[in-house]
Amino acid sequence: MATVLEFLVSSSGQMSLPAQVRRRWNLNEGGPVDVLDLGFGVLTVPQGEGRHLLGDLLSRDEHAAFVRSLDDDPDLATT
Repeated sequence: MATVLEFLVSSSGQMSLPAQVRRRWNLNEGGPVDVLDLGFGVLTVPQGEGRHLLGDLLSRDEHAAFVRSLDDDPDLATT
């Protein structure tokens, strides 16, 4: 059920998940999610899935090397 959804980020950095996603993930009352900072983008997944998925995508060393290569963004360079 992979789809691309557009999200609005507020000036304070907040983002809302669409209702269909909240229902599917049982987040109708809110709750935690995992957010993966991949350096080139951010991926939001149900809580508990982030570390497993990141491990499947690339190794910790590969991720760290990629983030270090983004020297034009000091916030990313420290993650």
